[in-house]
Amino acid sequence: MTVEESLTLPADTLAALGEFYAERDAQTQNFERLKALAEAGDGDRSDGGGGEGHDEPAGQELSIHAFTEDWNESQFWYSDETANLLATQLLEGMSDDSVIAVVSAPSAFVALKKIIAAPDYTGPKPKTYLLEHDMRFSVFPEFVFYDFINPVKLPANLRNTVDSVICDPPFLSEDCQTKMALTLRWLARTNKSNNTGAAAAQPRVLICTGERMETLVNKLYRPLGVRTTTYEPVHAKLKNEFCCYANFECDAWQWKRGDDEGASS
Repeated sequence: MTVEESLTLPADTLAALGEFYAERDAQTQNFERLKALAEAGDGDRSDGGGGEGHDEPAGQELSIHAFTEDWNESQFWYSDETANLLATQLLEGMSDDSVIAVVSAPSAFVALKKIIAAPDYTGPKPKTYLLEHDMRFSVFPEFVFYDFINPVKLPANLRNTVDSVICDPPFLSEDCQTKMALTLRWLARTNKSNNTGAAAAQPRVLICTGERMETLVNKLYRPLGVRTTTYEPVHAKLKNEFCCYANFECDAWQWKRGDDEGASS
């Protein structure tokens, strides 16, 4: 056998490598296209928020699939159906003056941008922030760097201003869950009375994390009224059992009956 023959790969291996490189090149092209779209939609937006009056890239052009999942960073994107549902619930009850924060859930963020950017969308356009560790998402003007190790190392103007928030802790550890709960409580708008003397609406809170975190989540978010719901988020490539925790019920879910320990213990 010659040296050249010994270095020749089997046909099926060459085919697999070809598919891998083709997929990688397509991902790179998609990312560059998305980056260009995001920058084109940035305009004069220097405050990191997406409010009324700002043009966005066409909603149908945005896709979370332009970003490959980094499993070392514990990244697993929601299915499109789950992402759209969560984004829709974040928008429920909001106005142009509201503030939405998406914490470590970029697929929900992209779904939210697509909904708001759709040509036939006539709903509110709240100011939106993506708090995220992955710098690839800095292509979006709403990006704010976030590391749960430093849970409140964030712009001071975000404190007690958020009306609707979703959080998906990257790790199923008590340390990660506890520090991210501190972040959400720091972000959540203070429940003060409005000008009429009536109590202001409580911030809308969503947590998506592993089922085995249930007891801890209900304890950590008790001050925000969060409880286990009947909805189970679906990921495109992750089969672990996940739960959705929220401080409200809706058409998509109810609170789990018999799981009232988060409210009573």
